Amino acid sequence: MSSTTSASSTYIDEDTTWDSLNLDPRLLQAIDKLGFENPTLIQSSAIPLALDEKRDIIAKASTGSGKTAAYSIPIIQNLLTDNSEKGIKSLILVPTRELSNQVYQFMENLIKYSNKQIGILNLSSSYSDQVLQSLLSNKPEIIISTPNKLIQILEMNDKSNKIDLSTVKNLTIDEVDLILNFGYLEDLNKLENYLPVKKNLQTFLMSATINDDLNELKTKFCTKPAILKLDDETNNNDKLVQFYAKTTEFDKFLLSYVIFKLNLIKGKTIVFVNNIDRGYRLKLFLEQFGIRCCILNSELPINSRLHIVQEFNKNVYNLLIATDEKSLEKEQEEDEEEDSKKDTSNNKKDTKKSKKPKNDKEFGVSRGVDFRNVACVLNFDLPTTSKAYIHRIGRTARAGKSGMALSFVIPTTEVGKHKIASLPSAKKDEKILAKIVKQQEKNGFEIRPYQFDMKQVEGFRYRAVDAFRSVTQTAVREARVKELKNELINSDKLKRYFQENPQDLASLRHDKELHPTRIQAHLKRLPQYLLPENARTDVKNLGFIPFHNKNKVNKHRKKGKTTKRKNDPLKSFKK
Repeated sequence: MSSTTSASSTYIDEDTTWDSLNLDPRLLQAIDKLGFENPTLIQSSAIPLALDEKRDIIAKASTGSGKTAAYSIPIIQNLLTDNSEKGIKSLILVPTRELSNQVYQFMENLIKYSNKQIGILNLSSSYSDQVLQSLLSNKPEIIISTPNKLIQILEMNDKSNKIDLSTVKNLTIDEVDLILNFGYLEDLNKLENYLPVKKNLQTFLMSATINDDLNELKTKFCTKPAILKLDDETNNNDKLVQFYAKTTEFDKFLLSYVIFKLNLIKGKTIVFVNNIDRGYRLKLFLEQFGIRCCILNSELPINSRLHIVQEFNKNVYNLLIATDEKSLEKEQEEDEEEDSKKDTSNNKKDTKKSKKPKNDKEFGVSRGVDFRNVACVLNFDLPTTSKAYIHRIGRTARAGKSGMALSFVIPTTEVGKHKIASLPSAKKDEKILAKIVKQQEKNGFEIRPYQFDMKQVEGFRYRAVDAFRSVTQTAVREARVKELKNELINSDKLKRYFQENPQDLASLRHDKELHPTRIQAHLKRLPQYLLPENARTDVKNLGFIPFHNKNKVNKHRKKGKTTKRKNDPLKSFKK
């Protein structure tokens, strides 16, 4: 979420104070409680335009610039001074459930000191139909939702008219580029039929990029918008360091073991893989060495996913293995359309045969989730498009902080040589890498090759091979079922558990070992001899130690006499 909780000093407008924006005292008190000393540049520009001039706002700014507060504060300010009849006054659309929850929590903090009852409803929460209808009947002033969920409810209630958007005065679409990327344009087109005419509607379009699709939405929902561009690309060029390493299919696992066992990366890391089974295979492999990590994918319940993100942000977990299937599917289709016409017919045949997994369609990890203080993004599997690469590495070097992105690339000559460790998408790794390098150079970034010293890594290989043998397909399947079962049970507990037991995290941790079929406890211990010499602990050089101690008294000695030890027949044997 692009809230000012993560806004860096790069974006702070020190020449503007909150008092100068003429906000309600109750709102100022909430802002002070949140610890916002000064507005950010996007806030000091957008808030006066929205409140004083009643302009529509189109804001282009990156994560950490304070976009969420830039539209939330005007919405709350208008509601605090609104004396019209009760009804839905503000509609906020976001791309994912995770982001809808974060926006909901942020706006709840903004109305904390308000004595006026302002109802906020998050449609993307896991309410039953009956509970949802009851909440809607209370006519909340603010509704937060994904486009797909909102349209489902509108079409379901079309006849009963239990949800009425005719009273809406504000429409906000957050992370517009991601919403369009997720295929929600059709839902937005349907939404136009339920909203008041655009001249009676104030619109906020918040995006990291401005393109033709956004211009289409501008025409549809805006009248004479103010376009704000916070160009901070030059500030981030020296904050993000990007590397790629060409390696074999199995050596991905070997290098991951070495990197995380030796703590070569300081801080929190997100590891991206290209499918769910792949994530569990990597988790089972790493946990044999005592490397704790948790899984995040669309198969897990929404409550568990939200809790995992929260705990990751609180530094409970330092290593997260994430799968972003939704963005991969969508962006791969777009990428295939850009390929040559000769491949078009083949791609269409393939897409017809492919079966989409029954996962959460509104889930996305690479964008729309508020991961904080991520030191490194490791592309264990290279994404299928250059656009997906940008979204992934955007999880680090945020809000003016530095970060690193490392991507494993499989050369075409190495694809398929290790059947168990192989991945079909690796066939296009070098092609995708060329697009990524070209795109990054165009944007003023540099992605450099990195060469691991395989001589130092080689000593770890036999342990990695031994551990990898334990991670069979059956073990992966069992682990996936076990994790899903545990998280389904935990998901129900999460609704009330931490309200009563905020200190008790043990039973609801997400990085517990799943255990493959063969457990090898000895692999968790790292022998000193495997480490490079400069990484070993200081041990006194004892020199050569013989098997027999010369100073020890011979058991065969008698009083004043010594007896000759019998000769070893194997040593004295003669032909």
